[in-house]
Amino acid sequence: MRWVLPILIFSVLQWYSFQNVKTLTNNRLIFLLYGIAVTLILVNLIFHTLVLERNSSMEPRLFFAIGLFISLFTFQIVTFIVLAVEDVFRIPQSIYAYFSKLPGQTDFHPSRRKIVSQIALGLATIPFASLLYGMYKGKYNYKVLSYELEYDDLPSVFDGFKITQISDIHCGSFDNPEKVKYGINLINEQKSDIVLFTGDLVNNKSEEVIPWIKLFKQIKAPQGVFSVLGNHDYGDYTSWETEAAKLKNMKDFYKANKDLGWDLLLNESRFIEKDGERIAIVGVENWGKGGFKKAGDLNKALEKVKLEDFKILMSHDPSHWDAEILPHPQTIHLTLSGHTHGMQFGIEIPGWFKWSPVQWRYKQWAGIYANSNQRINVNRGFGYLGYPGRVGIWPEVTVITLKKPKKEV
Repeated sequence: MRWVLPILIFSVLQWYSFQNVKTLTNNRLIFLLYGIAVTLILVNLIFHTLVLERNSSMEPRLFFAIGLFISLFTFQIVTFIVLAVEDVFRIPQSIYAYFSKLPGQTDFHPSRRKIVSQIALGLATIPFASLLYGMYKGKYNYKVLSYELEYDDLPSVFDGFKITQISDIHCGSFDNPEKVKYGINLINEQKSDIVLFTGDLVNNKSEEVIPWIKLFKQIKAPQGVFSVLGNHDYGDYTSWETEAAKLKNMKDFYKANKDLGWDLLLNESRFIEKDGERIAIVGVENWGKGGFKKAGDLNKALEKVKLEDFKILMSHDPSHWDAEILPHPQTIHLTLSGHTHGMQFGIEIPGWFKWSPVQWRYKQWAGIYANSNQRINVNRGFGYLGYPGRVGIWPEVTVITLKKPKKEV
């Protein structure tokens, strides 16, 4: 029964989309080619969904099939909306014609207007082309976003301390090593003091990272590279033959972090010391609202951290900030999160306008947010998941420079 509604919706969309093609052209070849294209996109999605159950390495191809389907589905939804608006006027006209019919009249339904179908085609092409662009170009269109954040209680020796944050790599989705290498080079070109990765290294299984270790271990920083777990890193979104297999996957994931040279923080802290002063790097396991895993233990992570220490917290899910971080007795100066991907779709005009549907789900979803002396940065993600592309919300490398305000003379 759960498939009845989706099939019904999809059938309605197909009927309207084929009606639109028929109105635009009487060429049977074009009509046939459109039908073949729709069929191939559906068959491709079904085939790769079935193959993935046996071979997880096929995930990038599945995501490509999903991307094509989403592009087609969006095209057909826009077409349906335009033609349905026309039908709001056509149906009453048909009813009126039927009840006021002339002798011998058999056709009561007014024909679709070609101009309306042309409008539908033009409007539907915009998101369709955007989604295809996002698949071929947008997903590797890395952007470096830089911020300067001032804190009165920042230890003076850390004035100018530079942090690079990356998040949501999802290496099981990647299909182009050269493009990924370009992104890694961007990270290293920032010459930051420290690199912090805020979770979701893989989609489902630790084996996804193995082919990418050689590339990602090239990420270097004088004070090291630190990481935390995201919700996808636990292997909760795939089926395992036994609990032992899932446990082994987790152990393999920990080993992969060591092979990368990353210091994985599991509800614990580290200190960066300089000239007798220090700042705390704190990392919690995933903690998220809305059914996501709540393995993060902020109190445990802060056990070795003093009240007066300047604190940088890595917590994958930004919903943790309002729920536990802001109310905590210890001031967490800077929280770094990811998780949302900015939904990989939206509109941004830097410094002016920022919108994505994901903002209806997350209060903090991309960029810097402040509450008194505490701030959070939500990274838009380095990789992608599901839809294999990005439109308007580009993959991100965040660079944050900590500053101590200059005293007025």
